[in-house]
Amino acid sequence: MTQSLNWRKSTFSSGAEGNTCVEIADLRTRIAIRDSKEPARGTLSFPTGTFTTFISSLKADVR
Repeated sequence: MTQSLNWRKSTFSSGAEGNTCVEIADLRTRIAIRDSKEPARGTLSFPTGTFTTFISSLKADVR
């Protein structure tokens, strides 16, 4: 990913000490994800629809 991305922290990403943060960036057709503690270590990206399904399934698992 060579373009400059606008990263933001997930609102549901925090631990007892606030050190378990996930950041996401919206791309045109994909969502990128990285660990805010180690942003240079790597980025994952998913097609937008796949990411939406993934998040929905996580939310359903919590209930």
